[in-house]
Amino acid sequence: MLSWLRRFPHDIIRDRKSNASSGTSTGRRASSSTSWRNKSNSFTARIIRCASSVVDGAGRGHQHHDDDDADDADDDDCRPSSPPPAPPPEDNRDADGNTVVVSAQAFSFRELAEAAGNFRQEHLIGEGGFGRVYKARLRNNNNNGQQQQQQVVAVKQLDRNGLQGNSEFVVEVLMLSMLHHPNLVNLVGYCADGDQRLLVYEYMALGSLEDHLLQQVPQLEQQQVLPWRTRMRIAHGAARGLEYLHDRGVIYRDLKSSNILLDADYSPRLSDFGLAKLLPAASSSSSSSSSGSSSSGKVMGTYGYCAPEYLRTGKLSVKADVYSFGVLLLELITGRRAIDASRPDGEQILLGWAVTMFGDPSRFQELVDPRLVMAMQGPAASELKQAVGVAAMCLQEHHALRPVMTDVVMALSFLATDDRH
Repeated sequence: MLSWLRRFPHDIIRDRKSNASSGTSTGRRASSSTSWRNKSNSFTARIIRCASSVVDGAGRGHQHHDDDDADDADDDDCRPSSPPPAPPPEDNRDADGNTVVVSAQAFSFRELAEAAGNFRQEHLIGEGGFGRVYKARLRNNNNNGQQQQQQVVAVKQLDRNGLQGNSEFVVEVLMLSMLHHPNLVNLVGYCADGDQRLLVYEYMALGSLEDHLLQQVPQLEQQQVLPWRTRMRIAHGAARGLEYLHDRGVIYRDLKSSNILLDADYSPRLSDFGLAKLLPAASSSSSSSSSGSSSSGKVMGTYGYCAPEYLRTGKLSVKADVYSFGVLLLELITGRRAIDASRPDGEQILLGWAVTMFGDPSRFQELVDPRLVMAMQGPAASELKQAVGVAAMCLQEHHALRPVMTDVVMALSFLATDDRH
């Protein structure tokens, strides 16, 4: 592990320089240079054709290409149309005649622009390489045309020159149409109107975990340090979301604090599924299987969270998600970023700093977020030891030594509850 860590900072610097010279950004796939052209078939029909190649209505696996960029090769077939009309009933069946349900609603650009106040600055709630996110209110009408209570949503407007390409847009709609769990964000709808690409999610009142854990959140009335128990509940919920995905043969591939959204009760939701990948059918069994893997021509994800074997070989498995979860758990324990260039030498990479303490329980207190210590809210020694132990197991350099998410969920369930008698 330490030998890989010594090389890792130089890899990052080298990649940053090469990307800076080419005008792209690190950690995520650059958007396709192919324009989002209009097609005659409906976007929903294309989603179903993509879905039928990997999964049917009964949940049985179909043939799946090992090539990580098969979606790029199929980009022309999976490109959304403009505008997306409601598909006829027969479009809701795959090649085997099984029903594939695309639950997301199709919106026009005009509808979403009106709901988001024409995307004015005062409606902006987030921004990233993918584009901007706005708070919006959808007007819901009943069957009689009478206006009902407005639904508050978050509208993500993808930047056509940004990091999230058209194929990732298709993947996200597909994944969130098939996958439903309390710890996954709910996709309300999408817009594929002309060259506009927008995604509509349920509104998460408390923003992202990154907002609370790693920086100030001035829009919140009460600015308090995130309590230890709340952190463990967030970790437990995120682990349950990953467990659900792995049970269904899905590798999330981009777990990080900015992709975990929090509702009003601090319940976490995994979001941003543009990089998610389905395992080949032969390996898409339960999360108890540690052999499920897929070859990859490109390394996707975010630096600081990627598993070492994935960076070295491009071979992707559910254990890469487990490694990313270990980094996330370290962030929750320490209150530090996975990579922070503002810190002193030797502390800029979170894992490189923390791993020196894993073998010495007497130093575990050095890992605790100083804000918790100052607020007299630090964890009990037994709880800290268990949390650090789970993180250390998830961060094993050899993927076969890492636990499956089912075991992680079980271990964290004891730390996430107030009743510890």
